[in-house]
Amino acid sequence: MHENALFDALSATADDQIVFDLTGIEERYASLLRELPDVSVRFAMKACPVDEVLSCLAEQGSGVDAASLREISQAIDAGVPRDRIHYGNTIKSDADIAEAYRLGIRDFATDSLEDVAALAVHAPGSRVFCRLATDGQGALWGLSNKFGCSADDASAVLAKARETGLDPAGLSVHVGSQQMTADAWRRAFDQLVHVLGDLTRRGMSLRYVNLGGGLPALGYLDKKGRPLDPPLDKMFAVIREGMQQCRDAAGHELDFVVEPGRYLIADQGAVRAHVSRLSRRHAPDGEPQYWLYLSCGKFNGLYEMDELQYRLVFPTRPDGPYVMATVAGPTCDSDDAYSRAHGLVRVPASVASGDPVWVLSSGAYAVSYMTQGFNGFSPLPCRCVRRAGGR
Repeated sequence: MHENALFDALSATADDQIVFDLTGIEERYASLLRELPDVSVRFAMKACPVDEVLSCLAEQGSGVDAASLREISQAIDAGVPRDRIHYGNTIKSDADIAEAYRLGIRDFATDSLEDVAALAVHAPGSRVFCRLATDGQGALWGLSNKFGCSADDASAVLAKARETGLDPAGLSVHVGSQQMTADAWRRAFDQLVHVLGDLTRRGMSLRYVNLGGGLPALGYLDKKGRPLDPPLDKMFAVIREGMQQCRDAAGHELDFVVEPGRYLIADQGAVRAHVSRLSRRHAPDGEPQYWLYLSCGKFNGLYEMDELQYRLVFPTRPDGPYVMATVAGPTCDSDDAYSRAHGLVRVPASVASGDPVWVLSSGAYAVSYMTQGFNGFSPLPCRCVRRAGGR
């Protein structure tokens, strides 16, 4: 993250908003292709459904992983070519399948015989890729319960797709959002290699493997305020090795797709908020407790505060002394706060109501998870900036 660019943009406004560094997003995209030069990118737009971001990535060659008709339409309007958009949600109604097909979408995720039957009727001849279930271990959000099927089911699903006139083109996995271990990728590749080998023995030749999302952002803190520090270099090494294992199992060349979300966007976005109050109260046992109330929280920009800490900057109060405080948003909902077990945050004791606060590495899901005004607190507006010299 190029903090100076974001800091300049945050300093230039007195209004609460979220700022995205488009130049930083382009550089992050380029770094991904350097690590995985043989992959096609489909940005998981649920992480940041902002038109300027979608257009920026489309200009770099990225497509989109869309999960709904509204996302598909937004991606098309933002300039993403239809042949670079896939309907990546395995949960979709007959009507939604038919409308996506009418809009020109020809690539669909699936994980069940029932969904395949619907696709055969409402999206005839389309390419399908079957999502395998993963255990989600090692990720902050495992994504292991709602989606994906077993290896045996995958073989049956793709065979049924072929029988019904669909194009059984690929397999997909997802190791969980903000995956923190390289071992999760190894386990996913073990599954892929097993299924590819089984399909090859059955005479079914797939063309691509979708490696899903899960690549982590780098700027988060853990619940105790320590850098999360995911082993990104090791992850990329495991992915490159696993790609070759998949080729060997298939017995021919394969194309590969990745669906990064937060990896591309989280560290390139920051929230400009302000302090509502730093207060001190006493617990029932008499222990003093400090609370830092911000103008944004779980319902208007910081939804993921239940699993991680964001880095806070107090630009007008750079020096101590400090107190350790629980961070909370402005609403009257008790979930709108870090829990005491979550960890306390070091806060300048001198902060006053109205002081600006910058919430770093908050670009992912800040926009998409915002409510439309819970408790009357409005969603944050967005602003996209470029660094001097950036396109």
